[in-house]
Amino acid sequence: MHSSAVLLIEFGSIILGLGLLGRMAARLSFSPIPLYLLAGLAFGEGGLLPLGASEEFVAIGAEIGVILLLLMLGLEYTASDLVSNLKAHYPSGLVDFTLNALPGAIAALLLGWGPVAAVVLAGVTWISSSGVIAKVLGDLGRIGNRETPVILSILVLEDLAMAVYLPIVTAVVAGVSLATGSVTLAIALGVAGLVLFVALRYGRVISRFVSSDDPEKLLLVVLGLTILVAGVAQQLQVSAAVGAFLVGIALSGEVAEGAHTLLSPLRDLFAAVFFVFFGLHTDPASIPPVLLPALALAVITALTKIATGYYAARRAGISVKGRWRTGGALVARGEFSIVIAGLAVTAGIEPALGPLATAYVLILVVVGPLTARYTEPLAMYWTRRITERRETRTQVTEPEREPVSD
Repeated sequence: MHSSAVLLIEFGSIILGLGLLGRMAARLSFSPIPLYLLAGLAFGEGGLLPLGASEEFVAIGAEIGVILLLLMLGLEYTASDLVSNLKAHYPSGLVDFTLNALPGAIAALLLGWGPVAAVVLAGVTWISSSGVIAKVLGDLGRIGNRETPVILSILVLEDLAMAVYLPIVTAVVAGVSLATGSVTLAIALGVAGLVLFVALRYGRVISRFVSSDDPEKLLLVVLGLTILVAGVAQQLQVSAAVGAFLVGIALSGEVAEGAHTLLSPLRDLFAAVFFVFFGLHTDPASIPPVLLPALALAVITALTKIATGYYAARRAGISVKGRWRTGGALVARGEFSIVIAGLAVTAGIEPALGPLATAYVLILVVVGPLTARYTEPLAMYWTRRITERRETRTQVTEPEREPVSD
């Protein structure tokens, strides 16, 4: 009874604290993710008041949070949207991977962490935060802008890449053999391909089966189906998050809209618990030694994301201002980076990887909304300054012409 009471007190305090932090972030027009991470740091290993009784319960909530994050992202897109975006924007996706994954991999190797950590850190620096970016675009009133579909296409391609990348990372951090890893990847690709095929051919049938006019029944069926598929996917050595993402893709129409409305509060609750859980397993004393590498990596990958967005928008025929806005909007990292780093932390790959990922996300989740707002005006300002200087130099260096006599 005593331990049950302590569990309730601890978990209730966590939820209440998260609610207050979320309210504070909303008033400041700020993403709550860094506050959730800081809360986890404060109450985790080496923190101000370490929690004990609720840790296992928080761990289960964190796993559900990852599943719901990926499910909700899948609900945003139909299978046909994914296929069309993949065909139209895959060159931009390749540029995105090259410019943003390589810095993370190189940094891990320079730090002497080895190839496994390099694969993980590449994913941490590669994937943008769909949740933070979507909120920023809404706050800035840019949902209807011409460049917004380009931004969403990059995010969709990254989401698709996660369906391949996460099984690879899962196999790599588990230390399985090449043959076993190849089988795991083949299963993951096969499952993803099968779900996309079924979603394209029989998406309406699945949606009708799940559909219900009663919100309670719709919530139970969608949530139960998602957790069931996620569990089966994990049993097949495929990431549970990927399974949830594919369930979201398979649902469409009114079912997807209804499920999105019903599950949004649950997503926000358990996603917050997930960020706290990640912070709980990071010792605050381990962050200062990796703060400088995290800051350097954040600066480099912020610039590479801006370059990625500029390139993608130029391919789509967007104006110069829209290209800069696209690049600035893609800078934020968040939930995916923490999910990927969490796999390595759980497997005990590299002790410093978790702290570096936490510091890295904290930096870019704060900087991301700022780059989304100010990249375009700053770029235009410096472009004008450079143009004016060139014109001034041309006028100064141009020799005066002598009058021509008759």
